[in-house]
Amino acid sequence: MASSGKSSVLESIVGKDFLPRGSGIVTRRPLVLQLHKIDEGSREYAEFLHLPRKRFTDFAAVRKEISDETDRETGRSKQISSVPIHLSIYSPNVVNLTLIDLPGLTKVAVEGQSENIVQDIENMVRSYIEKPNCIILAISPANQDLATSDAIRISREVDPTGERTLGVLTKIDLMDKGTDAVEILEGKSYRLKFPWVGVVNRSQADINKNVDMIAARRREREYFSTTPEYKHLAHRMGSEHLAKMLSKHLETVIKSKIPGIQSLISKTVAELETELSRLGKPISADAGGKLYTIMEICRFFDGIYKEHLDGVRPGGDKIYNVFDNQLPAALKRLQFDKQLSMENIRKLITEADGYQPHLIAPEQGYRRLIESSVVSIRGPAEAAVDAVHIILKDLVHKAISETPELKQYPALRVEVTNAATESLERMREQSKKATLQLVDMECSYLTVDFFRKLPQDIDKGGNPSHSLFDRYNDSYLRRIGSNVLAYVNMVCASLRNSIPKSVVYCQVREAKRSLLDHFFTDLGKLETKRLSSLLNEDPAVMERRTSLAKRLELYRSAQAEMDSVAWAK
Repeated sequence: MASSGKSSVLESIVGKDFLPRGSGIVTRRPLVLQLHKIDEGSREYAEFLHLPRKRFTDFAAVRKEISDETDRETGRSKQISSVPIHLSIYSPNVVNLTLIDLPGLTKVAVEGQSENIVQDIENMVRSYIEKPNCIILAISPANQDLATSDAIRISREVDPTGERTLGVLTKIDLMDKGTDAVEILEGKSYRLKFPWVGVVNRSQADINKNVDMIAARRREREYFSTTPEYKHLAHRMGSEHLAKMLSKHLETVIKSKIPGIQSLISKTVAELETELSRLGKPISADAGGKLYTIMEICRFFDGIYKEHLDGVRPGGDKIYNVFDNQLPAALKRLQFDKQLSMENIRKLITEADGYQPHLIAPEQGYRRLIESSVVSIRGPAEAAVDAVHIILKDLVHKAISETPELKQYPALRVEVTNAATESLERMREQSKKATLQLVDMECSYLTVDFFRKLPQDIDKGGNPSHSLFDRYNDSYLRRIGSNVLAYVNMVCASLRNSIPKSVVYCQVREAKRSLLDHFFTDLGKLETKRLSSLLNEDPAVMERRTSLAKRLELYRSAQAEMDSVAWAK
């Protein structure tokens, strides 16, 4: 809505005066405002996209440049333009956020404006707020009837569920005497999904006196905490609260997008890898001594990789964290006691008996109960294998980036990366097979001595003087559940020790011992021309390959971070 205080609200969030002011439609072009949080104590500055490398530290000059740049596009008329101005502000006092200041919605064209301006502005606003990732700040003045608010009307049209609309009420301090905005702020008049936020912007007199934002925010807090009508709402009023609310909302949106981002990164990594492998082979140079050089570079890389695993360089310690923290936590989440509920025990014991009820001890029932619990350990076992694989893969990229010769020869770098990754994939498959076999072994053969040591009084197997079916009482079944839980916990404790041994033997030890063995074998079979091409590239191909490799490295780094976030969940 025009003259509703939109620009003032944005200035309050930023904590700086930098937007043009005046009556009528002041904002005549979209302003894409990117806020970047920098270290405490650093000097604040602003940059425009249309003025690269020019830093503004005087925010009055920023306001003037916005006005001048608007006039360059629209002339000194009151016309509007959909061409955005891009401004970045770097400050310790902001949250990382992108805000867009749009021309206010208006009812009628004034002199100097085209008749279509009302519809043009609405179309422009819609083009921004229809985007599903956009958070809408529906800003309306408290001294006007909300029923006529264009901001509320248009936001309800594009966001009917209110999932991304935040209502902001301005000019609360300018309402007629005897009236207040309590019913709106409490969500009684116009209910939105999120609570309304009231703000009190600086008056024109404050602006003329150069009252700074810190003093203005203090006054705003005092206004809400001392005005009787708003005292009970003061904790969620004001521009500071609005900025925190926006930041929190953004965080929630980002968290919900993580699975989609992971999928997009994986797809991009696959596309980049495909493009790298498709690059044509360049004309090779003389191959003298090339094989020896390649072997030396690979041995150097292999040595750096081992140093990461052995603790000489950082990274290998993350493997221990998988065994010491993540695996035990995953095992704990299995909650065997919940799996062994009375209902499950009764069901499995009865099914195991078939048509012939057991006479002494329900052996088949015991076996099925134990197997059904132990088999669930396969999940954490497989997750441990995958977690170590991710770390080993990450260490390959680290070691490659620390091998200068591989930076010099992008083709060889790609080959070594692919070879190491393929080796780790083979080791992961072998490790998965061996580690899951440990779990399957526990399922296939039960430790008899454990059950021989259990108390053997006749009541546990059922009293012959009772009916055969009396033994399915709760006390009897509870005793079976207790015995099974004790055995499963014993197996779990054993596997907690043996799973890391299997993973280290099949993956870590093998990565140290034979990471590039297959690559070395294949090198010996390559023709001279192919060997030569690994160390000599056409400059254009080399440049393209380097560019792709850099992008791939960034995406893989992002992928590793996303994987770690997903694991941490």
